[in-house]
Amino acid sequence: MHDFHTHFIPEDVLTWIKDNKKTVNAKWVQNNPQKEPFLSINDKWAFELKKEFTDAQLYLDEKEKIGVAHAIVSPIPQLFLYEFSSEITSELATVYNQSLAKWCHSNIDCLSALGTVSLNDPALAARDLIEAMNAGLKGAIIGPGLNGKLLSDPLFTPFWEEANRQKAIIFIHPLLCEDPRLKQRMMPNLIGVPWETTVSATDLLLSGMLDTYSDARILLAHGGGFLPYQIGRMNKGYEQWPLVSNALTKEPIEYLKDFWYDSVLWNTNTLEYLAKTVGEDRIVPGSDFPFDLCSWPPAKNYAKGADSLLLI
Repeated sequence: MHDFHTHFIPEDVLTWIKDNKKTVNAKWVQNNPQKEPFLSINDKWAFELKKEFTDAQLYLDEKEKIGVAHAIVSPIPQLFLYEFSSEITSELATVYNQSLAKWCHSNIDCLSALGTVSLNDPALAARDLIEAMNAGLKGAIIGPGLNGKLLSDPLFTPFWEEANRQKAIIFIHPLLCEDPRLKQRMMPNLIGVPWETTVSATDLLLSGMLDTYSDARILLAHGGGFLPYQIGRMNKGYEQWPLVSNALTKEPIEYLKDFWYDSVLWNTNTLEYLAKTVGEDRIVPGSDFPFDLCSWPPAKNYAKGADSLLLI
């Protein structure tokens, strides 16, 4: 069984954060004596620094215990650092990507990885992606946009052109939604995270970019957010409004089959609907391990999707 959606922080990355803690405003806070310290960067998106995030052997043991034969490891979104200068972002990306590549090379049968890139400087992000893939990584994990700009913005063209040339896996993974209406009851995570994916994926679909960059393999976190489940509304808009249809060569529901999706949905009926809509070969097993809202173990029924995404 594969797991396409896991996160890890190598020791060299933790050392870099400690060495640069003033620059990135890193804080370790002991919120609960029963838990590990929480790490925050720039006073945003604190998360528990569980041992599974940082202990390589423990991560491998937990993976093996649950029956995951091969995991695709990603950097954690809290360390994208897009709000800092591109020099800082690229420096950490280099450390993170090289560390993951070294770990994967030492565990080649059971680990692959995606890198992180300087999305705040798309030309530099393209170079980060080249270096990551030259080191053996499969692509990159990125956020759903930057400073209010969606990923179809011309600003990101250098990155998408390189992702397309490299036939890279590009894993779109949101951070918590900052909509002020969602400040309570864990809603920034519960609905804000899939909402951010929904907005980003809808933008990519309607922009025509899935035709322009058809060799880039775009993987959507958490089952694609809400997009697959409101695709009928988008199809209706395609029939009614040229503003929806003028950049497209087929119906929106057909473009859904150009994305890949992880299985992190926690609901069998929802997962079955997604498989019926996009095809089982576009879904990959995922867990989001070791975050609190992980689907552990990942769904076992989507080997076709895992094989097609990894082997193209």
